[in-house]
Amino acid sequence: MDPTYSPEKPDPRIVAAFAVHIFTACGAACALLALIAAVRGQWPQMFAWLGVALIIDGLDGTFARRLAVAQLLPRWSGDVLDLVVDYATYVFVPAYAIVAGGLVPQSAAIALGLIVTVTGALYFADRRMKTSDSYFRGFPALWNVAAFYLFVLKPAPWIGATALVVLAAATFVPIHFIHPVRTPRWRLFNLAMLAAWAALAAFAVTQNLDPPRWASAMLAAIAAYFLIVGLLRDSGRSLAPHR
Repeated sequence: MDPTYSPEKPDPRIVAAFAVHIFTACGAACALLALIAAVRGQWPQMFAWLGVALIIDGLDGTFARRLAVAQLLPRWSGDVLDLVVDYATYVFVPAYAIVAGGLVPQSAAIALGLIVTVTGALYFADRRMKTSDSYFRGFPALWNVAAFYLFVLKPAPWIGATALVVLAAATFVPIHFIHPVRTPRWRLFNLAMLAAWAALAAFAVTQNLDPPRWASAMLAAIAAYFLIVGLLRDSGRSLAPHR
């Protein structure tokens, strides 16, 4: 062997960039762990794993931009990877929970699950799912959140089923939903509300998805706030003078 030979050291920027892709892909591992918990009927554990996936989804984009992942690793598409993981955690696992959780009429459970999976897939394929000011067009396939509220609030089965159908229809309706992290309007307050929601959601998981009424009421109020903020964008645009 040539004593002057030394293997080329990997570029630390490339290593760091690929580590971001691995971090994002760990969301898929969380999806599998959540599904295993769901099959076993361990609903709090399922939502705990979906919560971990939600944290990963909230952080990986920041890491990717700071480390210039798209420029350093053009072979791998971070956008495609993110969509694959998001479909598993936001749509597929929650759809199973909706079917098997016993919170909607049994006769309609499978149909509702199919509606969730199909509309969710179509939404993720929509190239116009976001506006220039970082709002979502239509219901943004947050079926993990919808399923979470079903388990926590425990509405009558027909009410839960109706809510799911309305949300599925809202996927294709030209109304807007806030992105609590990226939407610039009232961003700091939105982040504070998101932090409060996360704390309350984690508390609900520790309470076996049966938190005290005050916690359930606060979770419902925060959901109403995020819904209203999106609708205010629409009303503000409609009331603005035309030029």
